[in-house]
Amino acid sequence: MTESTSDSKIRFGIIGCGRIAQRHAEHIAKQGVLAAVCDVVEDKARALAQQYNTRVYTTAESMLSAEAGNLDVISICSPNGLHAEHAIAALKAGFHVLCEKPLAISVYDCGEMIKAAEMANRRLFAIKQNRFNPPVQAVKNAIDEGRLGKIYSIQLSCFWNRNPDYYANSWKGTRELDGGTLYTQFSHFVDLLYWLVGDVRKVAGFSANYAHDGIIEFEDTGVVALEFYNGAIGTINYTVNSFEKNMEGSLTIFAEKGTVKIGGQYLNELEYQKIQDYSIENLPTGNTANNYGNYQGSMSNHDKVYENLIDVLTNGASISTNAFEGLKTVEIIDKIYQAITP
Repeated sequence: MTESTSDSKIRFGIIGCGRIAQRHAEHIAKQGVLAAVCDVVEDKARALAQQYNTRVYTTAESMLSAEAGNLDVISICSPNGLHAEHAIAALKAGFHVLCEKPLAISVYDCGEMIKAAEMANRRLFAIKQNRFNPPVQAVKNAIDEGRLGKIYSIQLSCFWNRNPDYYANSWKGTRELDGGTLYTQFSHFVDLLYWLVGDVRKVAGFSANYAHDGIIEFEDTGVVALEFYNGAIGTINYTVNSFEKNMEGSLTIFAEKGTVKIGGQYLNELEYQKIQDYSIENLPTGNTANNYGNYQGSMSNHDKVYENLIDVLTNGASISTNAFEGLKTVEIIDKIYQAITP
């Protein structure tokens, strides 16, 4: 399969036709061509296929075989625990891959995905849409320009609601396919710790399952202390027990030359800033949150993810989030779970 050129639209297939696949399909249709969809639940695949007039498959193997030469990119929207299996199969079959978060739920699997991409000379894109939130980008730029000086400490708060209905009749909540609250709900937030501050050296903390006993196979609440390799320290305080609705997703940085807080429900507002001889101003309005009916997810920036993917494949642009960064997020979450899981 040859690289797509700028005068022809990139052709996509989707593996996994659940809620997030709807978001992918919407943006693929605007910027490329959605040509095939796949889900083991045929009704889900057919429902999405009817919306976008695509071919339907019920196994990844059959789609990858039948669509060889017809598709350029496979978007992986299957359960977390299947990301590695589906991505590696697609890469080996000669397709580029865009993988939903998290890249996988084990560090080993992330490494195998990266190796498969290298061996096949294909691109492996990781989704980190919170990086595109306007206040997040503005703070990242300020850090990169040295305006905050040395970062001393960081506080990450993730206070969301996920009621029993969210987990009912679903792979979510299972250790094998979901992996844990930090993987499914808050991996984008952990990614920002890595992106803004750096890699994590040491972790300590506690976790508990207060309100979801018998509903999920892991924690619904955690308190984590972090030490970064650059000397900064930080905390993560997270829960899915916020009463009846999401409360907050916030990140506060205390540094040598300034203090900033990005807040809102999903890191969409610059709530506080005091920076020496500098002010972040005129932030554009960001996208709304991913809306799934009874609950909301992170800010919906999948349009920017697809813009970057197409720019990379057609114009040789720089990738916004590479697979190595996807691996680092999983590595940090793995360190946290090793420290807080009884």
